[in-house]
Amino acid sequence: MNNESIQNFGGQIQRLIRGEALTRQETYEMFREVMLNEQPDLQQGAFLGALVAKGETVDEIAGAWEAINQFDTVHVANDISGPVVENSGTGMDKLNTFNVSSAAAIVAAACGATMARHGARALSSFCGTVDIMEAVGINVECEIGTVEKSIKEAGIGLFNGMSGHIHPGALGRILSQIRFGSTLNIAASLANPCQPSIGLRGVGNENLLMPSAQVMSQIGYSQGMVVHGFDAASGDGMDEISLCGETKVVEFTGKTFKEYTLTPEEVGLTRVSLPEIATTNDLQQEAERFKKVLAGNGPTACIDFTCLNAGAILYIAGISDSIKDGVARSKEAISNGSAHEKLELWKRLQN
Repeated sequence: MNNESIQNFGGQIQRLIRGEALTRQETYEMFREVMLNEQPDLQQGAFLGALVAKGETVDEIAGAWEAINQFDTVHVANDISGPVVENSGTGMDKLNTFNVSSAAAIVAAACGATMARHGARALSSFCGTVDIMEAVGINVECEIGTVEKSIKEAGIGLFNGMSGHIHPGALGRILSQIRFGSTLNIAASLANPCQPSIGLRGVGNENLLMPSAQVMSQIGYSQGMVVHGFDAASGDGMDEISLCGETKVVEFTGKTFKEYTLTPEEVGLTRVSLPEIATTNDLQQEAERFKKVLAGNGPTACIDFTCLNAGAILYIAGISDSIKDGVARSKEAISNGSAHEKLELWKRLQN
């Protein structure tokens, strides 16, 4: 790195601080320098902070994704039969809940969806995707080929976004050093080695609903849904479909977008209070509850929360005609034991 490069990079940060937006190409160039570690750590951190503080545009998120995908993502061969589906919550919300996105992915896989998950350890929450899956017995540090084999044979696999096997350069380095939400929560989570064509994404800020959907549409998703749920009692939001309030949804097919509000009642579920689906703040307890939910003998609220989010996956993947039908299918997968069996098969294949 040289002084001119540092000055130019710093000048772009100043623009963000003033509230100016970068173009997709400008953002791509800056994230390229971050991925290749061509700027001092302080500048890289200031860039991430300034970008999220300003509020990312569609072009900025897409530019970040493009650099991460090109310079710091190992891709798998695109020979998985049928459409590949992913789901994730991006974090950056105020409510720490049961790790529903991971449970929902397993249930959806038990119902026939091919799930290629891409997650990280907790940054802004207590228990991240990688933390909970490791706790229930999934090998989260395996080679990328093992994950690909699991996706093909079990219908589900998890790429660890903080592993050098998946992102060999920058992401693990950066994510291990920060504990705040950044553009990486969105852009990096989209840098999935399988490059899925269908996705359900939860965002921690209502203002990111449409931008995230537009980014997904731009970078190759043919079908998707972006959600932000609310706790009716507190008014706070979550990066999941909520069982304790309404959920704002942006659904898209190709370049066509529609916005609507979803409630638990309209898909046949009973609204609950937040404490019923909140984290226990104990990883071992979380792992035990997670396994009980998939086996059908966990708390009813957490089972319903899981089926609500799994039902949306099945709907957006075209397996169910509606979210309500998807919820019913998800409940059946838990009650007949296929969700538990799917977890056990996944554990064997990704280990």
